[in-house]
Amino acid sequence: MLCFSHVFPVGDPRVSGMEQQEIIEKRIQDYIGRMPSLSTTVSKVLEICNLPNASANDLNRVISLDPVLTAHVLKLINSAYYALPNQVSSLARAIIMLGLNTVKNLALSTAVVGAIGKKASFSVLPMDSFWGHSICVGVTAKALAAMRGVAVSQREEYFVAGMLHDLGKIPLNVCFAEQYGQALQLAALEQGSLARAEQLFVGLDHGMVGRLMAEKWRLSGSIVEAMSRHHAPEQATDDCRVLVATVALANLYANIYEIGSAGDLFPESAFLFTILDLMGLRWADLWPLAEVVRLEIEKAQVFLHLDDKEAR
Repeated sequence: MLCFSHVFPVGDPRVSGMEQQEIIEKRIQDYIGRMPSLSTTVSKVLEICNLPNASANDLNRVISLDPVLTAHVLKLINSAYYALPNQVSSLARAIIMLGLNTVKNLALSTAVVGAIGKKASFSVLPMDSFWGHSICVGVTAKALAAMRGVAVSQREEYFVAGMLHDLGKIPLNVCFAEQYGQALQLAALEQGSLARAEQLFVGLDHGMVGRLMAEKWRLSGSIVEAMSRHHAPEQATDDCRVLVATVALANLYANIYEIGSAGDLFPESAFLFTILDLMGLRWADLWPLAEVVRLEIEKAQVFLHLDDKEAR
């Protein structure tokens, strides 16, 4: 079912190109406007973690008032994803052990998955394959960050950016199910770019829509850039370019090895070499990541199953 009431369908010859574009953008904006906002607790967590003198106690006071988020934090820290030797039952201890930045990204990623991870969000895209792809990009981006010597406290940012990078596809596939299905078919038939096919059949690509979603949720600049620029990392802001390029390379890795699928079935070799050159890497440098990525994908499934009452 489409998410809008409309007078003219997309592509109707009775409306001009400019009018069609305005209709398209309004439908997307209306849909995003109706999407759940991040909870007050998660918004407060993001606010606190952006303060220069924020402490674990500050975060503990906020999260402890939210039993659902508290349960999520404890479930995650005691999962195989973190593989700690001993069970952690104290929220305060969990925050200290994980660090503020990790808890922030953990709260953010689980809140976003909870907001749009339902089956109703997937009219055309296959839900399980989409999340499989997203998880793979997240863990690969984190593994690449580790390989390149990124500080441990910053690596979770790469995971979250990778996991959320393709969210812009969700409003497109819900609001324009027929056109999006055609875009997927064209990209597969031509073995080409899905983003270009999105532009052709819908008038917007998932990077543009991803930026609107990230801005609605007031996500960090690096996440906004990753969601909007992962097909053009050279256009990312200077301070975010390395992270965006890392997510772009992780996305190519997932597509080349066909780990999950979000519709980009045929990575372009020219783009791959551009990203490798931008990061000063060779494709062979990624070969040692294969086993790490495989194991981390299994562990990271916990992000999709925090609420046992909801089937994802």
